[in-house]
Amino acid sequence: MHRVAAGLLVADGRVLLGHRHPLRRYYPDCWDAVGGHIEPGESPEQALARECVEEIGVVVTHARLATTTRLDDLELHAFVIDGWQGRPTNLAPDEHDDLRWFGPDELSGLPLAHPALGDLVLRVTAAP
Repeated sequence: MHRVAAGLLVADGRVLLGHRHPLRRYYPDCWDAVGGHIEPGESPEQALARECVEEIGVVVTHARLATTTRLDDLELHAFVIDGWQGRPTNLAPDEHDDLRWFGPDELSGLPLAHPALGDLVLRVTAAP
């Protein structure tokens, strides 16, 4: 079982997504949440915090679990992050070749890593 933690940074009705590098083995050339594999002994929350520091240089100060999904051999823990310290910066250009903020009206036609990601973005950007 592959366990993954992913986070959507949300601010002002917009969400931060990373564009997966076209040469990535899995889900190349599409937009995705920030995150990665949960290491042995790590909780999903710990993995999320570590991945955010490693990939975008922010320290998570507030996150809540939005959903846990199990598909075949994948267990995905998706979080909404609405508190962090630092400015999101692409520190992993081999994983993401771009970072951008998107509003719900910008999702149509956007290639996403998984169709459910669009629904989740719409849900979290609509929340008060």
